Amino acid sequence: MGVMCGHSPQLRRVPVAHCFGPRGLWKRRFCSVCRKGLEAPGLRCEVCELHVHPDCVPFACSDCRQCHQDGHRDHDAHLHHWREGILPSGARCELCRKTCGSSDVPAGVRCEWCGVQAHSVCSAALAPECTFGRLRTLVLPPACVRLLSRNFSKMHCFRIPESAAPEPGDGEDSADGSVSAGPGREVGAPESGKQTLKIFDGSDAMQRNHFRVVTVPRLARSQEVLEAALRAYYIPEDPQGFQLQAVPTPAQPGHTAAAGKVWSAGPSEEEGCRAAPEAWVLRALPRTQEILKIYPAWLKLGVAYVSIRVTPQSTARSVVLEVLPLLGCQAEGVEGFQLVEVHMGSRQVQRTVLADEEPVLDRLREIRQTSLRQMSQTRFYVAENSVLAPRISLFVGGLPPGLSPQEYRSLLDEAVASKAALVTVSHVYSAQGAVVLDVACFAEAERLYMLVRDTAVRGRPLTALVLPEVLHTKLAPDCRPLLVFVNPRSGGLKGRDLLCSFRKLLNPHQVFELTSGGPLPGLHVFSQVPCFRVLVCGGDGTVGWVLAALEDVRHRLACPEPAVAILPLGTGNDLGRVLRWGAGYSGEDLFSVLLSVDEADAVLVDRWTILLDAHEPAGGEDSEADAEPPKIVQMSNYCGIGIDAELSLDFHQAREEEPGKFTSRLHNKGVYVRVGLQKISHSRSLHRALRLQVEQQEVELPSIEGLIFINIPSWGSGADLWGSDSDSRFEKPRMDDGLLEVVGVTGVVHMGQVQSGLRSGIRIAQGSYFRVTLLKATPVQVDGEPWVQAPGHLIISAAGPKVHMLRKAKQKPRKAGPPKDARADAAPAPEGDPK
Repeated sequence: MGVMCGHSPQLRRVPVAHCFGPRGLWKRRFCSVCRKGLEAPGLRCEVCELHVHPDCVPFACSDCRQCHQDGHRDHDAHLHHWREGILPSGARCELCRKTCGSSDVPAGVRCEWCGVQAHSVCSAALAPECTFGRLRTLVLPPACVRLLSRNFSKMHCFRIPESAAPEPGDGEDSADGSVSAGPGREVGAPESGKQTLKIFDGSDAMQRNHFRVVTVPRLARSQEVLEAALRAYYIPEDPQGFQLQAVPTPAQPGHTAAAGKVWSAGPSEEEGCRAAPEAWVLRALPRTQEILKIYPAWLKLGVAYVSIRVTPQSTARSVVLEVLPLLGCQAEGVEGFQLVEVHMGSRQVQRTVLADEEPVLDRLREIRQTSLRQMSQTRFYVAENSVLAPRISLFVGGLPPGLSPQEYRSLLDEAVASKAALVTVSHVYSAQGAVVLDVACFAEAERLYMLVRDTAVRGRPLTALVLPEVLHTKLAPDCRPLLVFVNPRSGGLKGRDLLCSFRKLLNPHQVFELTSGGPLPGLHVFSQVPCFRVLVCGGDGTVGWVLAALEDVRHRLACPEPAVAILPLGTGNDLGRVLRWGAGYSGEDLFSVLLSVDEADAVLVDRWTILLDAHEPAGGEDSEADAEPPKIVQMSNYCGIGIDAELSLDFHQAREEEPGKFTSRLHNKGVYVRVGLQKISHSRSLHRALRLQVEQQEVELPSIEGLIFINIPSWGSGADLWGSDSDSRFEKPRMDDGLLEVVGVTGVVHMGQVQSGLRSGIRIAQGSYFRVTLLKATPVQVDGEPWVQAPGHLIISAAGPKVHMLRKAKQKPRKAGPPKDARADAAPAPEGDPK
C-alpha cells in the first residue's frame, strides 16, 4: 500500500515504510497548501517536492510550477500515476464493482490519465502502467511523434516561457524533520540533545552544494541516521544497500580524517552519533546483480515493460537480445534495435544511446554515484536503431500573402539570409502568408529561429515555431487523436491554465496556442493523420477563426472534414450553447470534458460566405479613391447590421483600450449593458439606409434599427431571436437546412426584451441568397467581430460544404414529445473521415 500525489504524471507510488518514521508514525511537518501540520500520511510531488493533505491535492495542482512547466517531458514514458484519497460518493470500483463512499470502503485510488477508479485494496490487481484508458483513442501516441530538437528547449517547441525555477526540494521541508537547503543557506540550530547533518545524494549534489538537512538525536545509532538520510531523499530501498561517507568541510579542504569515516547499516556499527555537525554523502554499495525494467520505445498496450536480471557480464547488446523475444520482436533481428537511457530531469529530457559493449551494471553504478535521485528519474528503452539525418521543420508566419514559392524564398533570403544548401521551402500556404522550412542543420535552424522572431517584413512581425513530425503510419487503426486549439486571451484569460492542463492530460504536441501562428501550425502537423477531431477552446470568434483556416487548407488534409468540438471561453458562446457545450467553461474537470468530446455526436452546420464590396460610384470625384477593395468573410452564427453591430463595436473598442479589466464574463456583460443604456435614445432609421434583396426579389423593410441574419437558434448570449411560434410563411428553421433567417429589431429596448425572453424579433425573410445595399457607412458584425463598413454591397450566400461539428450527447434520455428546437436537434451526420 502506498500514497501518491495526483497532480503530476511524473509521480510514483511511495511505499508506506518510506513515508513513515521508524515506528510507523508520521513526524510533525506542515502541508504546503493549508500550512497545517501532518499527523497522518500525506502526499508528495516527486518534481516540486510539495507535501499536502489528500484533501488539499486539488489546490496544490495550480501551485506546482515545475509540474506545469515540465508537464510535457513525462509523455516519453507514459507513466502510471495514482492519487490516493476519498473517491466520489457513488463512484464504482473498476475491479470489485462495488460502490464507494460507504464506511467500509471510504478510500480509493484514481488514475489521472485513464480515469480508472479502484479501492486501495483492489488497486494491487491493476496494471502497473497506464495505457491511457478511455483517453487512448484521443491521445497522440508518443511513439508516433518525432521531433529532432537537440538544441531546442520547450520554449521553442511549445512557446512556454522558461523562468528560473528553483531546484526540486529547495525551500520545502522533508519528512522526519529534514530540511532541503541550497547553496549559501543557513542551517538552523537544532534542539537540545539533537544534531543536524547535511546530506548529499551524490557527486553532482556536492559540486552544486545542494544538500538536505536531517535532525537526529546525538545518541542515535548509525542505522537510524542512515534511515533518516534515505527518508530525506524518499529512497524506499533496503538500507542494507547504502552507506554514509563523511565529506571534508570547505574550511579544511586538506583534512582527510573525516572523509574516511563511513556509516553503514551493518550490525557491527553500534556507536552513537556524537560528532559535531558534519556533511555526509549518501552512497549505494556495489551490487553484483540488479533487476532492471526495460520499456519498449513504441506504445505497446499489452506489455508496458519487462524485468530482467542484470549481472556484471550483461552488456547493452545482451540486454537487447534478452528483451526482444519478451516483447514479441525476435523476428526483426537484434541489429535493428539499441538500448537507450532516458533521464527525465527537472529541466528537460536527456537521451543517451548506450554502446553495444557497455556494461549495464557499471552504468547503473555510475548513475547512482552521480545522484541517487537520478536513478528514480531514469528509464531504459529498447528503440529501433535508425540513423536519422538532422531535419527540423520551422514554421514561419506573418509573411505577405499571395506570393509564389520563389518569391517567399527570395524574401526570406533577404530578411534572414538563409543558406540555400541547408534550407528548403517544403510547404507554402500562400493565402495565409506562411511557409514551412526544412532545415538540415541544428545550428542553422536555431539561428533562423532566433532571427525570424526579431524580424518584421513590410511592417508585420514574423512568427517562428518548431513543428514535430507525426508518424501517421504508426497510428493504430482505432486511433482518432484530438487536435486542441486554445486561445489564451479568451474566457477572462483562463486559456493559459487550460493550455497547461491539456498538455498534461494529452500529448503536448497535439495542443496548440492560437496566439503563436494561429490554427495553421496545428493543421499542418495533423495534415497526414487519416482521422482526427478538433477541439477549439475560445469564444465564437475563435471558433470562426479555426473554421476559416480549416476551410482554406481542407484540400491538403488527409482527413478533409474533421469534426469540431467547442470548449466555450467567450462572453456569448452562442454556438457552444446550441451544441450543448454550455454557456461557458467554469472550471469543470477537463478529463470529463475530453470524455464528452469522445462521446459527442457529429452534426452538420451551414457555413456562409459574405462578400463585402465597397465600390459604390455614387458620385463625387474622390469616391473611387475612398472605396475599399472587396473582401470575403465566413459566417457560422449570425451577421448583424445596425444597432447590434454598433454595441459590439463599442465593446470591442473598450476592450482594446483596457484589456486588463475584461477578465470575467460578468464584467463583460456589464459593459454591454452600460453601452446599450447609452444608446437608448439614439435613432438611426436603418430601414432608410439600406436595401435588401432576397433571392433576387426586393423586400420592403419595416421601421427597424438593426437587421440580423441568423443561422443558429441562439443570439446575444442565448436569446431566441426568431421565436418558437409557428408561421405559415416560413419553413421551420434548422442550422443545416441551407437557409438563413432575417430578423429585425427596433432598438436597444427591443433587444433587451428579446434577451429577457419577453419578445421575439420581427421576422422579415428566409432564403439562401441575400444582397444588401448600404447607402452610408454602417456598423457590421459577423460572429461577434465588428467593424464599420463603407457604402456598397453585402452579398451573403452558401459557402459550399457544410462543416462537421460535434454536439455533446445528452446525459439523460430524451423525454417523449417533439423537441423544443428543431435546429438544435438536427439529425446527426457522419463525420467526414476518409475510409
